[in-house]
Amino acid sequence: MKTLDFLHLDKKNTQPVVEGLQQLLADYQVFYTNLRDYHWNVTGHGFFTLHEQFEKMYVDVATKIDEIAERILMLGGTPESRYSQYLQRTRLGEVSDVRCGTDAVDGLLDMLGAIIAEQRRLIKTAEAADDAVTVDMLTGYLASQEKLVWIFVAFSTMACCK
Repeated sequence: MKTLDFLHLDKKNTQPVVEGLQQLLADYQVFYTNLRDYHWNVTGHGFFTLHEQFEKMYVDVATKIDEIAERILMLGGTPESRYSQYLQRTRLGEVSDVRCGTDAVDGLLDMLGAIIAEQRRLIKTAEAADDAVTVDMLTGYLASQEKLVWIFVAFSTMACCK
C-alpha cells in the first residue's frame, strides 16, 4: 500500500512538489545553521534582542525542517539527510565571521527573501498538483515570515554597529 493511494494524489503530479520540497529542505537546513551562527556570535548593539530572536527562529526552523521532511515522505519521496547534499542544492550561502547585529539582520533578510520566493514558487507547483496540504503548510510559513521581515526591516532602520 502507498500513502498516495489514500491521499488521492497522483505520483506523477506530486513529483515536482517533492523536488521543490527537497530544495526547500536544503535551504532550511542551511538557514538553521546560519541562525545558530548568528545566535552564538553576534555581539554589540542589539545583542540581547537579536540573541533571543535568533534562538526563537532556529527553534521554529527546526520544526519546519521536520514538517517538510515528513511531507516529502507523505508524498512518496525520501528526504535528503546529508549536509553535503544540502550545500550542493541550497540557494543560500553559509555565513561565518558575522559579529555585527546589523550585518546579521541584513543577511537574515536576504535569506528570508530567498526562502519566501522559493515557497511562493512551490505553492504554485503544489496547486497544479492539487496538493492543498502542501499549499496550506507553505502559506502558514509565509504568514509568519512576512511579519518577521517587517519586524527586521523596522529594527534595521534603528540599528547601528559603527
